[in-house]
Amino acid sequence: MSTLPGGFGAPVLSALYRAAPEDFVVEEIPGFEPTGQGEHLLLTVEKRGANTAHIAKRLARWAGIPEMGVGYAGLKDRHAVTRQRFSVHLPKRVAPDLAALQDDELKVLDSAWHNRKLPRGALKGNRFALVLREVAGDAGAIDQRLAAIAAGGLPNYFGVQRFGREGDNVDAARRMFAGQRVHRDQRSIYLSAARSEMFNAVLAARIAAGDWASGREGEVWMLDGTQSVFGPEPATEELAARAARMDIHPTGPLWGIGELRCTGATRELELAALEPFADLRAGLEAAGLKQERRALRVRVQDLAWQWPAPDVLALAFTLPPGAYATGLLAELGEVREAGRAG
Repeated sequence: MSTLPGGFGAPVLSALYRAAPEDFVVEEIPGFEPTGQGEHLLLTVEKRGANTAHIAKRLARWAGIPEMGVGYAGLKDRHAVTRQRFSVHLPKRVAPDLAALQDDELKVLDSAWHNRKLPRGALKGNRFALVLREVAGDAGAIDQRLAAIAAGGLPNYFGVQRFGREGDNVDAARRMFAGQRVHRDQRSIYLSAARSEMFNAVLAARIAAGDWASGREGEVWMLDGTQSVFGPEPATEELAARAARMDIHPTGPLWGIGELRCTGATRELELAALEPFADLRAGLEAAGLKQERRALRVRVQDLAWQWPAPDVLALAFTLPPGAYATGLLAELGEVREAGRAG
């Protein structure tokens, strides 16, 4: 599933996932309640076998509006059953027939009026219910690994989704930075891939150093459940204790214009990890992106699991926005997507 180093040691299983859409269920946790007023119709839908962009286009055609009039908080995969919100701008507050949307691909679960377009990131998190099949490995070791993840969190890698179906978005970013013209929609995808590649390199270096979750001298910290950061800070017992109880998390860079905020040993490691990416760093700065920080670790909430059969593992958990369920699977071992090469 990933060539990046894991935070918990050697793999404890091999398995298949997404054997059927029902084996990968994702439900958005909304970040707000509808106002009941306004000219944006909020639709809570269940989709299967379709990605978010495809459903947004369907909704635009249904409403007879430009695609820009449809909003959604986050992108969801095609090979899954997902429940998420969309907003549809209807200035006259007259909705076409909702029944016309219903089919095997899409079901409308709820609708309500709201006073603004649904912005990206407007959610508290995502609930996942996954089923792994053809599981091979010691059940006791797998249980121990899951318990360790529940207690200590996950490396907050960007998932393979950021890098394109063939993993070539970073190379495309390099070509764009070298002068190749690209469509505006592709530009943001390639910028994100370049940033993600460098963040993952820093996180991999921190895992190799053994302090991806505990912090080091000159650390910039992020408060759990927020985007609020503080530091740089010296290494202290108090900060180590707060990190151990997941009140705070070490951070890594999302590259852009400006100085690295970290200092000392943290800065030295980050500069060394980023040294091979001079072209990506220059390209991101030329594109006008600003330096930001992302937590190196993510808390996994409400993690539960059961064994419906000796070779079937059912998982349920909640992650904050921007975290990837495939990151949890990668920490278990070699988890291959059914129907695709490993």
